Amino acid sequence: MTDDGSDAEAAGRARGDDLTGPELHALELLALKKAGRPVAFVKIAAARTLCDAGLAVRSQEGWDITPLGSAVFASRSARPTASVPLEPLRPGHLEGAASMRIRCGFTIAYDCPAPTPMLLALSVHPSRRGDLETPDWIRTEPPLDVSQYLDSYGNVCSRLMAPEGRLTLSSDFVIRDSGLIDPYAPDAVQHPVQDLPDEVVVFLLGSRYCETDRLSEAAWSLFGPGSAGWPLVQAITDYVHQHIAFSHDAARADKTAYDVWQDRAGVCRDYAHLAIALCRCMNIPARYCTGYLGDIGVPVQGIMDFSAWFEVYLGGRWHTFDARNNMPRMARVLIARGRDAVDVPIAHTFGAAELVAFEVASAEALDGAAGEAPSQG
Repeated sequence: MTDDGSDAEAAGRARGDDLTGPELHALELLALKKAGRPVAFVKIAAARTLCDAGLAVRSQEGWDITPLGSAVFASRSARPTASVPLEPLRPGHLEGAASMRIRCGFTIAYDCPAPTPMLLALSVHPSRRGDLETPDWIRTEPPLDVSQYLDSYGNVCSRLMAPEGRLTLSSDFVIRDSGLIDPYAPDAVQHPVQDLPDEVVVFLLGSRYCETDRLSEAAWSLFGPGSAGWPLVQAITDYVHQHIAFSHDAARADKTAYDVWQDRAGVCRDYAHLAIALCRCMNIPARYCTGYLGDIGVPVQGIMDFSAWFEVYLGGRWHTFDARNNMPRMARVLIARGRDAVDVPIAHTFGAAELVAFEVASAEALDGAAGEAPSQG
């Protein structure tokens, strides 16, 4: 009998040599599922490929790994993707009370002319981690080692070394949410500066994108003495919302609060920066927030992107305001907080890297949705 290479090809399939990154990631998730770990959604196309190769089978619970699949996974001796959970998932404060499930995720790709270190702020904030129904792992193609740490503001930061060529980052997860809109607290009082907690004072100071020194005179002329607390923050939010026209064409990476005050056009981060700067000028601590905010409960508006809003410290706690939308919204999923956008860039590259793909999604997760949506692993 002549050897036509079929035996070698079969051996290669048995080792998983011809599996793509998404298929290897699906195999990893199914192995974790067998071990009793909570897992993210498995892509249907990847799961079907694993089934065709004898590495997985369809089951009532979704997909299960086969003995051959377990052997292939074990033989590879390493995780196929940069899935780095900070801690095991646990029941969150919304368990038993959640009225909404939100499916969030992103796909971001860069072309790098040389190996490039990257610092990412793309993971759900620790304050919402207990609400995760599936892990929010960052996946990379090609597979890379990813390390994570908490920065000085309590945000999850991820570090990796991007190789030369194309790097694709992605995530796909479901999180529970109360379905409630931003709380309304019109009686929240403004604290005298001398009574503010030490850890809050930093959010009174000027920062890279929020130049209180250049806007202080304008702030006092616009809002003056007399108004304070919640009504003052709402007056600032109203002003910023009316003063700025939303325009993607007006977006610039170096645009500051003072710039957008003069230009009167920008994107959500510019609204937040100007509102933060004006609040600080009026002695109200304010901090920058970034995260997911899908068009849930409101008409769909354009292309989905990460969103920016701000929080102010009144009445002994932080409150959410949104100068871009200027209305209470539901389904915010916080990623990070800081003084301004300089503290929480989605991606900081320490070298040349061209952004070639950028997609963000956040929508209510409906059970039994039709189409080629991911299936629960």
